[in-house]
Amino acid sequence: MADAWLVAGLGNPGDRYAGTRHNAGAMVVERLCERLQVRLRKVRFLAITAGEAKAGDVPVLLAVPATFMNVSGPPIASFARKRSISAERVIACHDEIDLPFGALRVKRGGGTAGHHGLDSLVEALRTDDFFRVRLGVGRPPGRQDPVGFVLQPFAKREREDVEVLVEDAADAVLSLVTDGLAITQSRYNRAGAREE
Repeated sequence: MADAWLVAGLGNPGDRYAGTRHNAGAMVVERLCERLQVRLRKVRFLAITAGEAKAGDVPVLLAVPATFMNVSGPPIASFARKRSISAERVIACHDEIDLPFGALRVKRGGGTAGHHGLDSLVEALRTDDFFRVRLGVGRPPGRQDPVGFVLQPFAKREREDVEVLVEDAADAVLSLVTDGLAITQSRYNRAGAREE
């Protein structure tokens, strides 16, 4: 049987944060759960909810930490260890303010660009050698603080593009698992939201 993958959606727990930019990664895992008909359940002794699915013949664990973003690494790393999944079979889905709104990038390894959820994950996994599906949420307008910006819900006019972005990111995750990085990058990497 093929080795399992772990897909972790980064975000903050609770309804207050559900539709915010910082939860774009968690939205991808929620979309995959809908598609693959998986329910996330609390994992015993760990601050994480998870469910099991398949992409083709490949087992995929879908997970969302039950902690706040800045400390989401330890529960993901603990769950990966518990299920004998190595870091290079972990896919972290997350928001990225350094990418224009609507951009999508799939990559392996590299820096964290100050994203505290990724910082936490790199530290907990003791390596940066995992995959990232990066969802561009754009930079805050004017002098707005990035921290406040990512904790705001997407604007009404952005919601349609967010739906497309989350849908495409979910496709990219499944493509990564079944077809590998190079094919997925050529298929899904893009610069920004669809032009009107």
